[in-house]
Parts: sequence; C-alpha cells; structure tokens
Amino acid sequence: MARIIRTIEIEGQPAVALFDTGALYTYICSSLVRDAPRRSVTRPVRVTVGGQDIDIRELCLIEGKIEGLDFFADAVPVAELGTADGHELDALIGALTMERWEIRLDPRTGVLDLEGLKRREFTEFEVLEQPVLVGAGRRPWPPPQGQGSG
Repeated sequence: MARIIRTIEIEGQPAVALFDTGALYTYICSSLVRDAPRRSVTRPVRVTVGGQDIDIRELCLIEGKIEGLDFFADAVPVAELGTADGHELDALIGALTMERWEIRLDPRTGVLDLEGLKRREFTEFEVLEQPVLVGAGRRPWPPPQGQGSG
C-alpha cells in the first residue's frame, strides 16, 4: 500500500503533504504559517509524530488548496516533520481535516478522492423528530410508540 503524498498549497505557498488517516491532527511546518492566526491552548496535549514527541501548545488557522480546490483547517505548527518515501514533508494532513472535507484515500491505488471539496456542501446535523421534554422527570411527550403516558 502506498502513502499518499501530494504537493498542495498552504497559505499561498507550495507544500509537500502526506495524507495520513492515522494522525488525528493536521501538522504544518511553522515556516509556512508565520502569518496565520494562532490560538494558545489552555492545557497542552502530547502526541508522537514520526517518532518525535510534540506538545501541542497552539493551533493556527490555515487556508490552502488541494489540486486547486480551496480548504481551511486548524493545524499544529511544528518546526519540522521529517521525510516519508524520500519526500521532505511540509505538512501532514490528519483525519480531522480529511473528515471535515470528506477527503477519502485509496492507498492501494494512491487515489485521493476530493468529492467533498468539489461539492462544498455538507449536512452538519439533521433533526428527524424532536421530542418535547416536560416536567421534572424530563420524559418525552408524546411517549414513544406503544407506551402510555402513565
């Protein structure tokens, strides 16, 4: 199975990116996101990326393009990411970003499915039927099918 590595655009600059469903967060080399808005986190989180321990102390908001299609994401700025399959990495696109944009990978063929980025329409939350809550017991009304009110 092949790793999926592509040259994308981050903050208007070319970046070699590994698309990695095994990584939760997206990581970007700090040199690419110097001017991106940043936010410190209250309690750092420790992760291991490519054998290197990283304390996530801040996130940045990035904009970029994958095969010419615009996206935005929160990302962890890092000093460096190392190499994968002989490529010096500038970015690691993690599962949260891919899930948000419905980016799918086929490691057997090396195909990057960008239908979500192309469509740019997503259903965040759909209410099929909303019960009305009543009284201190917070029981739904009307009662579920086949149950009395009693």
